[in-house]
Amino acid sequence: MTLTTFDVAEHLESPEDIASFLADAFETGDVGYISHALGLVARAKGMTAIAKDTGLSRESLYKALNAGGHPKMETIHKVMKAMGVTMSVVPEKTMA
Repeated sequence: MTLTTFDVAEHLESPEDIASFLADAFETGDVGYISHALGLVARAKGMTAIAKDTGLSRESLYKALNAGGHPKMETIHKVMKAMGVTMSVVPEKTMA
């Protein structure tokens, strides 16, 4: 049996795909995973294009948008805007 590596970045084509993927990442509450997910989307959109749209260097984006990164809220906002998505706040689901 031959296994291939799945690259989610190859499947993030529409703003809806990106929004759904990032929403799932944010729901985990895992900051490292959220940073990694943002990095995957940035790679899918083109890191150079994201850097240009945000005014940030590619190097700083790579550093911030990895599993060990801790991007500032300003960076997250700029990156998400460049990706064509936005965040929204909803009430937390409560367990009944």
